Amino acid sequence: MSGRSVSQRAAAIFAAALLFAACTFGAQAADPAELKKKAEICAACHGAEGNSTNPVVPSLAGQPEQFLTTQLVMFREGNRKDPQMSPMAANLSNSDINDLGSYFSARAMAAPQHKADPKNVEAGKLLAERNHCVSCHAPTLKGQQHIPRLAGQQYQYLRAQLLGFKASTRFDMDGNMTSAAQALSPQDIEIIADYLAGLQ
Repeated sequence: MSGRSVSQRAAAIFAAALLFAACTFGAQAADPAELKKKAEICAACHGAEGNSTNPVVPSLAGQPEQFLTTQLVMFREGNRKDPQMSPMAANLSNSDINDLGSYFSARAMAAPQHKADPKNVEAGKLLAERNHCVSCHAPTLKGQQHIPRLAGQQYQYLRAQLLGFKASTRFDMDGNMTSAAQALSPQDIEIIADYLAGLQ
């Protein structure tokens, strides 16, 4: 890895940490009605209350607040790119980002509609343990701090992200997921995505 890419990643992490600290330090609670109105535009893709019904679009409900705010910053600053999300995030203020993170992190994640193949449940659990998913994403795989919840996330979305990390085409702020995904075979990715999507 080049020194430039390391410094770019470090700068992105630092910028996200500063934004999160600035938005949360001394922040006053926004009016719940205003928060809900601000979040309504997200529902078109991410579903009511942030519970996606589109298999390729992630659910936002129940994600850690720091993860949500960090990803919105990355989209806004152009570090992470997506044809739909990049233009949506481009004009968000720090206050908007903080409000959206607060709103969606407080929503309850709906029970997953995905039912994992029974033969993938034990195999997926072993893969999650062997590849240290539980170390970073928490033992329940519900995420923590800037690390996302995987439990109950959309299967096709999870699969696409893991394939992107393995191919080094998915933005990875600290490089940890790109590194972790290298040990996964395409079959492993299918199994672990199936397992994770079925978790509550």
